[in-house]
Amino acid sequence: MTDQTTTPRSGRAADTRVDVVLPCLDEAAALPWVLARVPEDWRAIVVDNGSADGSADVARSLGATVVHEPRRGFGAACAAGLLAADADLVGFCDCDASLDPALLRGPAESVRSGAADLVLGRRRPWSRGAWPLHARLGNAALVRMLHRRTGLRLRDLGPLRVARREALLGLGLTDRRSGYPLEMVVRAADAGWRVTETDVPYHPRTGTSKVTGTWRGTWQAVHDMRGVLRTAAPAAPASASAEVAAR
Repeated sequence: MTDQTTTPRSGRAADTRVDVVLPCLDEAAALPWVLARVPEDWRAIVVDNGSADGSADVARSLGATVVHEPRRGFGAACAAGLLAADADLVGFCDCDASLDPALLRGPAESVRSGAADLVLGRRRPWSRGAWPLHARLGNAALVRMLHRRTGLRLRDLGPLRVARREALLGLGLTDRRSGYPLEMVVRAADAGWRVTETDVPYHPRTGTSKVTGTWRGTWQAVHDMRGVLRTAAPAAPASASAEVAAR
């Protein structure tokens, strides 16, 4: 069970708010910038995944809702944040300052307007070293496998994304490691969701990378995601109408 600490919320109308899930493991140095970029009328949910650097205290002091998820794993943190959310729309963003949560506004509007059901941010490196070669190669291989499995022609499986909370819960996501982002897309495609992507700048992360910054982390992420593709049963023909549009 998660231990949730909440802070007062904005009094803005509920239909304009988005809950932003920010999985966090030792991101105290990045949190001030990340939380300052979350739109004022939205709620930041920082899911502390066992940090030893005081990340939870930093997040709480900056007005974020803090959820403690003791089970290690990116998927475990995302799932805990999704359960803690209560807004109609939920966004996801890394908590290491490599992505700007303010860029979720456009994808959120696309989902709110009905133009898409799931919008992903396609990472475009903003500077040298922002996205190591081994991580890009791993991502490209997974995108090809995703296309063969679902027919979706995506160019990235980036962590910045937005969808409706109830619909996400209905996907029944089970992965609690690095396969969570891919499982979300696979299940969405199987359910006939309109999946789109939009370009977002990708910056060098603050602090030490736990996944894509290392060969070992990248290998583990690719391994987890390939496991998702192997175990996720293909959708019935009637539900294979997911649409992908690059923006």
